[in-house]
Amino acid sequence: MNWIESFLAYLRYEKKYSKHTLSCYKNDLKQLSAFLQQSHQIEDLTLVQYADLRTWVIDLSTSTIAPASINRKITTIKSFYKFLMRAEAIVKNPALRLKAVKAPKPLTEFIEESKILTLLEEVDFEDSLQGWRDKLVLELLYGTGIRLAELITLKNTDLDWANQQIKVSGKRAKTRIIPILHLKATLPAILARYTYFKLQSFPNPDHDFVIVTDEGVMAYPMLIYRTVQKYLTLVTTQLKKSPHVLRHTFATHLLNRGADIRSIKDLLGHSTLSSTQIYTHNSLEHLRDVFEQAHPKA
Repeated sequence: MNWIESFLAYLRYEKKYSKHTLSCYKNDLKQLSAFLQQSHQIEDLTLVQYADLRTWVIDLSTSTIAPASINRKITTIKSFYKFLMRAEAIVKNPALRLKAVKAPKPLTEFIEESKILTLLEEVDFEDSLQGWRDKLVLELLYGTGIRLAELITLKNTDLDWANQQIKVSGKRAKTRIIPILHLKATLPAILARYTYFKLQSFPNPDHDFVIVTDEGVMAYPMLIYRTVQKYLTLVTTQLKKSPHVLRHTFATHLLNRGADIRSIKDLLGHSTLSSTQIYTHNSLEHLRDVFEQAHPKA
């Protein structure tokens, strides 16, 4: 029996994991399988012992893979062997004693407020399907803090103009409501122009997704990545330019302007407050800058 495929099916249909997460889990398990075959001549993952997994973690730790990535792989393996235990494919969990490797906690990267405003208010976008799509993508990512997967799966029926809000389907099929009142001066006009070009090119779509490719089908992650990287390059020299950076930027700017951290947690769709508290580090840096500039004794 192919336990990897069974595990992925469980995550997809019962846990409702996103395609991106499933892809990461699949790659992690295939990498582990390849390592065990090469280093220990083990082809059946149900025969693995703790020592085998431990050598794999040590091998990863001596490579150039970041600690955070190693810990994600460990999470994958622990979840996989829990699944095998429940399926009674094994009688002892070899991953039970695996521990996460120590990793530094870097500050989350974000774009300065002035640079984001320059991008959204002063940069010229092409008057075409592609140009208005690009502007809409940036406006939604920064204006709502939604995740990449949430943006791609956003549908026209999720946009509630009457109540000035959008419905987002987040991780594990959890839905949340995000107000868009603050975007009323820009978003409707952008969306209207984008929709005009979209209907001109694809008058009879067979889906309801907001963001589409040049061929009129549902957008894919790399398209959004390329879009974000293209435009962030115009306003910043920082190395990391991804959709998630705009999510970090959304949260950091809210916190810097006095928003309650619990409200930010709900807007981001975090299940625990600890996930949101990473942004307080950025806010402290902001406060230090304010102090240095404003306090008489600074």
